Amino acid sequence: MKTSTVRLTVAQALVRFLANQYTERDGARQRLIGATWGIFGHGNVAGLGQALLQYGTASSGGTPPTPPVMPFHQGRNEQAMVHAAVGYARQSDRLSTHAVTTSIGPGATNLVTGAALATINHLPVLLLPGDVFATRPADPVLQQLEVPYAGDVSVNDCLRPVSKYFDRVERPEQLIPAALQAMRVLTDPVETGAVTLALPQDVQAEGFDWPEEFFRERVWAVRRPEPDSEELADAVRELKRARRPLVVAGGGVHHSGAEEALKEFVDATGVPVASTQAGKGSLLHNHSADVGGIGHTGTATANELARTADLVIGVGTRYTDFTTASATLFAHPDVRFLNLNVAAFDAHKLSAQPLVADARAGLAALREALGGEYRAEPAYVAEYTEDKERWEHRVDACFAAEDDLVRPTQAQVLGALDELATGDDILINAAGSLPGDLHKLWRARSRDQYHVEYGYSCMGYEIPASLGVALAAPGRPVWALVGDGTYLMLPTEIVTAVQEGIPVKVVILQNHGYASIGGLSASVGAEGFATQYRFAGEQGAYAGAPLPVDLAANAASLGMTVHRAKTVRDLREALAAARAATRPTCVYVETETADTVSGPPPAQAWWDVPVAETAERSAAVKAREEYDRRAAGRRRHL
Repeated sequence: MKTSTVRLTVAQALVRFLANQYTERDGARQRLIGATWGIFGHGNVAGLGQALLQYGTASSGGTPPTPPVMPFHQGRNEQAMVHAAVGYARQSDRLSTHAVTTSIGPGATNLVTGAALATINHLPVLLLPGDVFATRPADPVLQQLEVPYAGDVSVNDCLRPVSKYFDRVERPEQLIPAALQAMRVLTDPVETGAVTLALPQDVQAEGFDWPEEFFRERVWAVRRPEPDSEELADAVRELKRARRPLVVAGGGVHHSGAEEALKEFVDATGVPVASTQAGKGSLLHNHSADVGGIGHTGTATANELARTADLVIGVGTRYTDFTTASATLFAHPDVRFLNLNVAAFDAHKLSAQPLVADARAGLAALREALGGEYRAEPAYVAEYTEDKERWEHRVDACFAAEDDLVRPTQAQVLGALDELATGDDILINAAGSLPGDLHKLWRARSRDQYHVEYGYSCMGYEIPASLGVALAAPGRPVWALVGDGTYLMLPTEIVTAVQEGIPVKVVILQNHGYASIGGLSASVGAEGFATQYRFAGEQGAYAGAPLPVDLAANAASLGMTVHRAKTVRDLREALAAARAATRPTCVYVETETADTVSGPPPAQAWWDVPVAETAERSAAVKAREEYDRRAAGRRRHL
């Protein structure tokens, strides 16, 4: 039987293939690759550029016009395009993502940071960098890295360690297995992350007779693995003998859509829930068992429960050092761990009793297996409920402003947004001092409201990610919260938001430097060196006057509507105007940083940042003494 074929270039075949890939979970189907982002250069313009023109623009030949097979978004920075795709993927619960194409050379290497962020956070994104000629008609070509000991290495090999799957398609027929493997990894809840298909520029434009079967609609089932019966029985035994259990909810709760299953488990057992940065919102703030963020940026309530917990139930968490307070937080002498995770690698951390399963399926199975035979002791429930109420009063105090005509603190900016936001609003942040304030203070009103990228904590993520989130959640207010340091890193996709009419809201908090690292620098004896945006001054320590930069004017020059807020009253009005806006809008506010102004509560748990063991300056000597005292509390859970 003769196989039906169609002659297309490699790039055309890839775009057509991607347009026919779908995911399905719980009976709901969606496109796997919803769109492609691109910046074109000589390494991809004639290949993928031509293919995306052919398949990515609406056809006017019919009535009505045929919609694009592959929607396209024009980016301004390659790293930013990956962030936008990742934001889309996270908002889509990892069931849909975007592809990103670049030219060779710097365009390709600019992908590395975004790829690392995606892989660390277990978020799918497809990277399609151009590559040097496979046929080597001229050697070297423009932007080629010459490696004397290996002729088959290019700069794209930088993407190997930060990709969950990497392949270089050097012949047209290699695309078929490479593309199928790429889809497998993108849709695997354990393995997903950045997937890279490096595409030599000559191969992209090469024609080939493709089997029509390659382009058929494919549906990739996203699994919900059930727990093993023996592991489940062991988990039930662990929980039944616990007197002070604590759930640590991670990002896996959101990825699985397990929020309702978690609530049902908590309602049935009375076990309190603390959340990591990725897991915040797993239980909504107004639930009596939600005790807030855990770890170095967590609440006093959650961290005190963690210190005294005899059973820690990790659900979809990787247990980073911020969560464990650098292995000092879980201090009960007989503490045990029960880890529910779809990845066995994470389920076994901290010598835990593993429960390898999908978070939603695992929580439902655990609740059912308990059969109503376990309930946290009333005194324990009363303890964390009262502590939670006390913490909420501290939050109210941080948000309050006695005078509306003064410059707001950063916490008061969050307070003003807290007054305005509903469950529809989505907040995006990644770096600086804001993640700490948000983790402690923000009251999550919906499962997906709190979008803080803290696996890689990448400055510059927020603005491009907000575009991806807005594309995945049209009609919802999407806020990118950035400090001046983060804004200066990557504001470029503001132009894309203006170009495509994506009504993101960017809040710029001007504090003239790296506030978070400035505080850390002071605590480790580095005295805030080179953490402020100021003139150098006589001593060269950047202690002069603040730099005369005007980030509001910059945002306006890129096409945004800008509201300047000098007081708390101005801020409330500006935020309300931004929320109602139907085009990209910026709120610019210079925050109060004076020591006399009340800020958020300090860190409620330690974080290990090594301090100089020998030093001449007294600040570093004192910092080392404190470091040694804190480090003595580290333990290995064996």
